[in-house]
Amino acid sequence: MKSDNPTSNLTHQFVINDYLHQLFDAVNVISVQGYDNERRVIYWNEGSERLYGYTKEEAIGQKIEDLIIPEPMCEFVIEAHSDWVKKDIEIPASEIILQDKDGNNVSVFSSHVMFTNQYNTKQMYCIDIDLSDVKKAQAEASFNEDMLKTIFGAIPDLFFLMENDGTILEYHASNETDLYTKPKQFIGKKMGDVLPEEVAKKFETYISLVLEKEQMMSFKYELALLHGLVFFEARINKITEHNQLMVIIRDITEQHKADEIIRHQAYYDSLTLLPNRFLALDRLSQLLIEAQRNNEKAAVLFLDLDDFKKINDSLGHETGDKLLIESAQRLQEALRKDDTVGRLGGDEFIVLLRGITDHHAALKITEKLLNNFRAPFKVEGREHILTASIGVAIYPENGTTVADLLRNADTAMYQAKSYGRNTYSFFTKKMNVIIQRRLVIEEQMRDALERNEFELFYQPQFDAKNKHIIGAEALLRWHNPVLGNVTPDEFIPIAENTGLIVPIGKFVISQALHFLNTWQSTCKRQQKYTMAVNLSPRQFRDVGLLSFIQNSLSEANVNPESLELEITEGVLMSCHTNVVDILTEITALGIYLSMDDFGTGYSSLSYLREYPFNVLKIDRSFIDGIVLNNEDCNLVKAIIAMSHSLGLTVVAEGVETKEQHTLLNELGCDFMQGFYFSKPIPAEQFLDFSMNFDKK
Repeated sequence: MKSDNPTSNLTHQFVINDYLHQLFDAVNVISVQGYDNERRVIYWNEGSERLYGYTKEEAIGQKIEDLIIPEPMCEFVIEAHSDWVKKDIEIPASEIILQDKDGNNVSVFSSHVMFTNQYNTKQMYCIDIDLSDVKKAQAEASFNEDMLKTIFGAIPDLFFLMENDGTILEYHASNETDLYTKPKQFIGKKMGDVLPEEVAKKFETYISLVLEKEQMMSFKYELALLHGLVFFEARINKITEHNQLMVIIRDITEQHKADEIIRHQAYYDSLTLLPNRFLALDRLSQLLIEAQRNNEKAAVLFLDLDDFKKINDSLGHETGDKLLIESAQRLQEALRKDDTVGRLGGDEFIVLLRGITDHHAALKITEKLLNNFRAPFKVEGREHILTASIGVAIYPENGTTVADLLRNADTAMYQAKSYGRNTYSFFTKKMNVIIQRRLVIEEQMRDALERNEFELFYQPQFDAKNKHIIGAEALLRWHNPVLGNVTPDEFIPIAENTGLIVPIGKFVISQALHFLNTWQSTCKRQQKYTMAVNLSPRQFRDVGLLSFIQNSLSEANVNPESLELEITEGVLMSCHTNVVDILTEITALGIYLSMDDFGTGYSSLSYLREYPFNVLKIDRSFIDGIVLNNEDCNLVKAIIAMSHSLGLTVVAEGVETKEQHTLLNELGCDFMQGFYFSKPIPAEQFLDFSMNFDKK
C-alpha cells in the first residue's frame, strides 16, 4: 500500500544501497547528509543530529539552505549544487563555517560526492568533520578511507596509482569495460607499454610535465575499445609525500559528441556545410603563415553569384537555397584536396589556394571554377542558368595580411562584374589606387555637409518650340579642400553605398526648393517653373522620405506640381516591397515623376506601363547620334511617339548642337536641356541667366 507520508516517499525514492546507509548510520562521530537534486534532505545520520542539533525527523525533506547554511552563503550553495547537477562541475572539499539549530557557528571540513541512483536521479552526500574536536579529525581519516572504498564503487571514473616512471601499482574501475586491457596485463607495467603508441606518448609527456611543474595536468585522448571508439579525459597529479602519481580517467564520449555538434555549428555553414566566414578566415590566416614560412605564393578568390537576388525574389528562397547548395558542390569539385572553399554569407564564397607557383596556376583553377557553372542547374525539374564573377588576389604581391587580401580580392571581383559578369579579374596596382581614392573620398564626405562643401548647380530646361525656360534640373557639385573638385560620377555611388546619400539627398531637396521659390519670386514673366531633383535607390528606401518632401515643400512655399522627382531604373530594381505604393503616394501629392536615363536599362518599357510616370527623359547616349545615325534617329522618334501615346512628356538630355535641337523639334520632343542652351551653373549665375533670357 502506498504511503501517505511525503517524507517516507521522498526517502524511499532516493535510497540506493542500504549497506551504504548502514555504514553511514554506524558512524556517529561524522556528519553525513544526503540531498536530492533539489537540495532536500533524504538522509541525515546521527552524526548530523549531534553536530547540527536537528533530529532526522526535523531534517528530512528540508532544503540544505534552510537548515545549516548561513544566509550570506545560501545563494553560492544553491548555484554550486545546480552547477554540479546540471554541468557536472564538482564542489571541492573545503573548510567552511556552517550553523546549527540554535544559530551557532560550526566549523567543519566538508567534502561531497554525487551519485546517480537506480531511478537515474542525482543525489549528493556531504561528509562534514567537526574541526573543533581533535578526535573527530582523527576519526575523519579512518572514516574517509572506508568511505572512499564504498564511494569508488559508485564512481564511473578510472583510478590509477603509479610510480613516477609510469609503472601502475593499483587501479580502481567500477566499469571494467572502459579498461583497454585486463588488469593482470597492466599491473606492474608502465602505462606507456600498455597503451597504443600515440596515446602512450601523451601520457609520457604529461607525466614529465607534472613532475617538472608539480601541478595537476589534464589532457584528452581516444581509444578503440571492444564496444566502439571512446573519448577520455585524463588528470594526473603528484602525491608528493609518497613520491607517486594519481591518475583519474573519465569517459567523456557523450560530452565530446555534444562538443562536436556545437563546434560544427560554430564553424560550418548550416546550408551548404562549407566552412563559414569565421573558419574560412582562420584558415586564410594559417595559410598565410605557412606561405611565409615556406616562401610560397597563395591565392584568395572572392566569388559572387551573378544576379542571385533576382533569383531569390522571383523564384523564392527555397529554390535559391537549393541553387546555393549545388553551387557549393560545384566549387568543391573544381578544387584540389588541400584547397578550401567557404561561404562568407548570402551568395558570396571564398576560395583559398595554397602552394601556388605563379599566376597561371591560379588562373587555371579560376577558369575551372567558372567552367563548372556552365552547365544549367536543375532544381525541381526546371533548368536555371547561374553564373559567377571571381576576383583574385595573390599573396604576397597583392597583400600580406588577411584584411588586405580580402579587400583586394573583393575589389577585383567587382571589376569582373563591370566587365559584364560571368568572368574573373586579377587585382592590379591600378585597382589599388582606385580603392585608396575611394577610401579617401568616403572619409572626406562624412563631414562634407557640416563643412558646407556641397553646392547645387542648375541646368535650365527649355520648351523645344519656343525656346522658353520651363524649369531646371538641380545637380550636386562637391569641392573638397583635400581632393579638389570631385565629380558626381565618382562620389554619388560611394555616397549611395555608405548611406551618406540620405542626408545629402535631403540637403539637395531642401536647397533646390528654396532656390525655386527665389527664382519664382524674381521672375518677371510670372512663369511657373519646375525643379527636377534626382532620387537615388537608397533615398527611396528612407521611410521618412515622403514626410520630409512634404515638409520641405511647405517650408519653401512651393507647390507640389512644381517639383519633379527623377527616378532611375536602379530605384525600380531595388526590389522595395512597397515601390508601387510609394510612387503612387508621391504622385497623389501632385509631385511629378520622371523616368531618368531612359533606354539604358533592359526593362524600361515594362516600367513605363507599371508605374505612374509623368515625364520620360531620353538618355544623352541616344541624342549624340541622331543627326548622323538613322538608327538612333528612328529609335528616338519611336520613343517620343510611344511616350506621347502613354500621355508622357518627353525631355531630351545632352542636346549640344543646333542640328540636334532642330531635329528633335521636328520629331515632336517637348522639352530639352544640354550645353547647346547652357551648362549647369551656380544659383546666382543661373538667376542672371534666366533674367537676361527673359528679356530676349
